[in-house]
Amino acid sequence: MVNNSELLKQIEEYASEKKVPIMQKEGINYLTTYVKDNEVKTILEIGTAIGYSAICMALVDPKIKVVSIERDEERYLEAINNVKKFGLENRISLLFNDALNVEMEGKFDLIFFDAAKAQNINFFTHFEKNLKKGGTIITDNIYFHGYTFMDEDKIESKNIRGIARKIKDYIKFLEDKNDYITDIKNIGDGIAVTKRNDVL
Repeated sequence: MVNNSELLKQIEEYASEKKVPIMQKEGINYLTTYVKDNEVKTILEIGTAIGYSAICMALVDPKIKVVSIERDEERYLEAINNVKKFGLENRISLLFNDALNVEMEGKFDLIFFDAAKAQNINFFTHFEKNLKKGGTIITDNIYFHGYTFMDEDKIESKNIRGIARKIKDYIKFLEDKNDYITDIKNIGDGIAVTKRNDVL
């Protein structure tokens, strides 16, 4: 019987081969440790890709439930297969949709953004109501492979320049939110940890 670590390795190899962006190892280790240390039990993920991070988070504790949204059909179908391989169908719910079209019910301990980087402010505004008191929003790819803090004149691609600008806008947006405290971690491709400050 194939064990979980072997199955995860297969997903990592598939992602590498098909050029599907999944969380860097250092990033996924931080995320799963955060879930464990903070006794997170309910997670909303924006951007399933092929299910890698959802599976890694669900494996932390058998009480964890994850809802994950993906708009790319091919990746969504691959994620369904991967979730089945781990027998996690009862704990990971996958939704095929554009996240901004989804009106989510319920509240979550953790909301994880790992989708279209230019949409982070919209994701935050749309799903903030689904965050529990004292909950956390974690956003991956804050460094955007180093482009976020690069001189714009040195970025040749107009598209990449635009995304880098949107991520900078998102960082400013987080900093300006008085009811949250954000810490940007120099881990993987940069992770923003935004905790709701319910004392204010």
